[in-house]
Amino acid sequence: MTIETPVLIVGGGGAGLTASMLLSKLNIEHILVSSLPHTSVLPKAHVLNQRTMEIFQEVGVADRILKQSTPPENMKATAWYAGVSGMHDDYGRRLGRLEVWGGGYTDPDFIAASPFRTANLPQVRLEPLLKQRAEELGGDIRFGHELIDCQQDADGVSATVRIRETGEKYAVRAKYLLGCDGGRTIGKAVGIELEGHRDLMRMVSTHLSYDFSKYLQDDDVLIRWLVNPDSGGSWTSGVLVAMGPNNWGTRSEEWVFHLQFAMDDEGALDDVKVLERMRATLGIPDFAPKIHLISRWTMEGVLASKFHAGRVFLVGDAAHRHPPTGGLGLNSAVHDAYNLCWKLAAVLRGKAGARLLETYGQERRPVDGANVEAAVNSAMNHYTIDQALSLSPEKSPEQNWDEIRPLWLNLPNSAEKRHGLNSAIVSQTMEFRHHNVEFGYTYASEAVVDDGSPPRIPLDKVRIYEPSTKPGHPLPHAWVEREGERIALNTLVHDGRFVLIAGENGAPWVDAAQKLGEQLGIDLTAVRVGILGGDYVDARCAWTKQREFGPEGAILVRPDRYIGFRSAGRVDNPEQALAAGLHQILHLTPA
Repeated sequence: MTIETPVLIVGGGGAGLTASMLLSKLNIEHILVSSLPHTSVLPKAHVLNQRTMEIFQEVGVADRILKQSTPPENMKATAWYAGVSGMHDDYGRRLGRLEVWGGGYTDPDFIAASPFRTANLPQVRLEPLLKQRAEELGGDIRFGHELIDCQQDADGVSATVRIRETGEKYAVRAKYLLGCDGGRTIGKAVGIELEGHRDLMRMVSTHLSYDFSKYLQDDDVLIRWLVNPDSGGSWTSGVLVAMGPNNWGTRSEEWVFHLQFAMDDEGALDDVKVLERMRATLGIPDFAPKIHLISRWTMEGVLASKFHAGRVFLVGDAAHRHPPTGGLGLNSAVHDAYNLCWKLAAVLRGKAGARLLETYGQERRPVDGANVEAAVNSAMNHYTIDQALSLSPEKSPEQNWDEIRPLWLNLPNSAEKRHGLNSAIVSQTMEFRHHNVEFGYTYASEAVVDDGSPPRIPLDKVRIYEPSTKPGHPLPHAWVEREGERIALNTLVHDGRFVLIAGENGAPWVDAAQKLGEQLGIDLTAVRVGILGGDYVDARCAWTKQREFGPEGAILVRPDRYIGFRSAGRVDNPEQALAAGLHQILHLTPA
């Protein structure tokens, strides 16, 4: 017996579960299979950026995440320390500090960008929430079901699935298949290769429970770089990350300790030697933590040669893998799914041409490639901090201590040393304040109607997000009001809905949008927004300040909250102009 479904999702991690939730909200039936018996046991990915939280709000899981997430006051910063403890009082001294991802939602740029703050929840606790919500929304979620074969033809994909517990097999016939399996099976099966930087570093990550509270300072620090002069550098000394779950900051019950090993160091494979290395680096002789899991992995930055082959699409780690620096891997996976799922729904319903699906790779591959590059650069830039400290594994421990003592002693080279370290740490804003990478990325494809305006040249393509309504940019955030109630403007876009936002004198655009929505059979909301008039009023003037079109102009926002069409002012025939824009975006036969 063959089970038929519009979409088969292979993989039950962040990418697959997000795709399931989105498809359910779009009323698209689907089956998700995962060879694993349960969600991830690894706490690895944990930072959830603002756009990801907006997407999770749309599918109804954001509040649950925020309830368990690190409190904002405990994730304001990252800091560098001279180890943790040791034989003299200089061990554990703070060397430098840097705000992270909006400083606990205190940075005005982050507040202005989104109604959501950056959250932090380890994957081991996030994925059960996503799975629970996917099941609540009606997704057919099947863990312990392993895809063992798939073939595609012009009309769909045929797959064979094995129930691992019983060995029973069954067939699935789907219109489309989403490979969300981390690149284990699907990409290879359709001949898509991952290319890029491999074997950047050999890492060992230990998930443990231990009470560090008597050794640590700074409750607002989330990630601690233990630049122990005895070890000669940050990656080799280790990175300590709080994992909660009930207390955070210095009183966190659980932690992850990341350590770099040489590629040929067999000690990385020996749990006893890993623990000895942690004990020495921390400087706690009786260090005896409860070990939950020790995992070995190689840091890499790779990108798929293409994001789809026929009716098979790669999402998340199946299409790109990143160093953990910046937390871009899981977030990119969520954004991949958000870009793809509305397009799948439109094509499956017959409301868009099949060529719309080509724009998934056109739009996401350049963005994900930039994210991989940003993560690799951030990982390598940590050596800049070691260089500013003049630390080296080749130097003796005492020589390394002599290099960093000018930071807290008044010596002839102290001012130069402090400023050099300050500058090196600020350069790491490429990882911890990459607002334009994580939030302001843009799309260029056939599903974006170029309005002929000059390209936006960013002040800093990594660190500074500058809102714009130029087609291909994300819809800027603004609070607007109706009947005395305040809403975020971008929440008008949800569940596969297009939204036309006109100026206060843009009634002809609204009328045209309403007619076209009925003619094309698509969900299309049309509103006017202005300071002194409109369906929503701009009480804070934030929207008017950044909308970049006049009272008689309009923009059309796609279901993924990206701007697909813009008219700066009045046109003679708004219905004709908007129809042309919609036909291009949806790849429909011209009217």
